[in-house]
Amino acid sequence: MAATRKILTLCMVRQGSRVLLGMKKRGFGAGRLNGFGGKVEAGETIEAAAKRELREEAGIEALILQKVGLLAFTFANNPEETLEVHVFTTREFSGDPVETEEMKPQWFDESEIPYALMWPDDIFWIPLLLEGKKFTGSFLFGPEDTILHQDLHEIEAL
Repeated sequence: MAATRKILTLCMVRQGSRVLLGMKKRGFGAGRLNGFGGKVEAGETIEAAAKRELREEAGIEALILQKVGLLAFTFANNPEETLEVHVFTTREFSGDPVETEEMKPQWFDESEIPYALMWPDDIFWIPLLLEGKKFTGSFLFGPEDTILHQDLHEIEAL
């Protein structure tokens, strides 16, 4: 079987010392807190997809996005597929977060991010994002979302 790569976005919204996370209500990652994002549609730029997903999942409009990371995820039970996730952050947005069919947004202080309710990789790269650093990395997930291998690096530019 040929290897496939899915291009995805993830946006972390920040306001002062707070981070907006959403409880995923359905689909991949349901029951976990996460940033906002999803698939890049045909004919759509990665940044346009990040803005659209943020609007669809949290009801807010990103005015300026900064690309801060590129992460690759593979799963031992499906090694032919890689999720390529382009990570953005924004502090400049319009509107107030609202619950949608897919996500329930909630603000958290940066010092109180509930990593235990998130994907296990988040505890490794979110601190880099909060420090204003750029990064690239890969994670291999095994059974029950355990991390079998990780490779994460701070970089100068994307």
